[in-house]
Amino acid sequence: MPVHPSAVADAYARLTEAFPGLAVTELGPADPAPAGGGWTGADALAAGGPALDAFLAEDEAQVLRDYGTRARPDVVASFGLHRYAWPVCLLFTVPWFLHRRVPRLPATHVWYDRAAGRMAVRPRSFACLPGDPAAALPGARAVPGEEALRAELRTAAAEHLEPVLAAFGPRMRRRGRALWGMATDEIVEGLWYVAHLLGEDERARRELELLLPGATRPYAGSAAFRELTGPDGERLPTRDRASCCMFYTVRAEDTCTTCPRTRDADRIAKLTAASAC
Repeated sequence: MPVHPSAVADAYARLTEAFPGLAVTELGPADPAPAGGGWTGADALAAGGPALDAFLAEDEAQVLRDYGTRARPDVVASFGLHRYAWPVCLLFTVPWFLHRRVPRLPATHVWYDRAAGRMAVRPRSFACLPGDPAAALPGARAVPGEEALRAELRTAAAEHLEPVLAAFGPRMRRRGRALWGMATDEIVEGLWYVAHLLGEDERARRELELLLPGATRPYAGSAAFRELTGPDGERLPTRDRASCCMFYTVRAEDTCTTCPRTRDADRIAKLTAASAC
């Protein structure tokens, strides 16, 4: 695919360098949308129907292959939303975190090939701070300060996610606050993970607490970071998810470290074991 460097190109390149499981290609206005193979348009997912059926069939097959059991349809849909929303939120949060630039990428401007770990995007505009050299580029819109840019990020991500959540919601048997709680978790945990790979996890926690302090509709909940104390007095950062991915219905003995069902004692054990690896 052709490459069209933009104001967010460097951020996407650094994302792939830190996390090779996701490569992002930018398309120009005249470039055809990727098709065939494993490509799925975000707008096709948002429309529901055959594209969403095929997307979720992959999750159903993966659960059976990996765990030897079938998951309930609503659990499969929850897994599917996570596998889409986690990487797509990085398209917004990583340029903001690294360069203070927020692209606008509605569902009609994003395509995903999850088997290959790649996304294609067609940026149409972006927000930045007034002192940013990119403010002179076509499609730039300077906003007055950091809080205004955080509001741009919340708006841009919600613009993309809203139609996708509307399509997944009925299959997940969730709506409203529960869906936006999942969106909150994907924004926070995706950037926190990538920032850790970049060696900037502490800054990410501070930035995410400002981005999602709570009461920032339509999002439900806050970044919700806190610290636990390990057996040797070490600080163990964690957070409380606003939602549950329902993995416990597949393997009851294994829950996520940040799951609301996971007790602090179990979190400490998991985090201590991970740091010893």
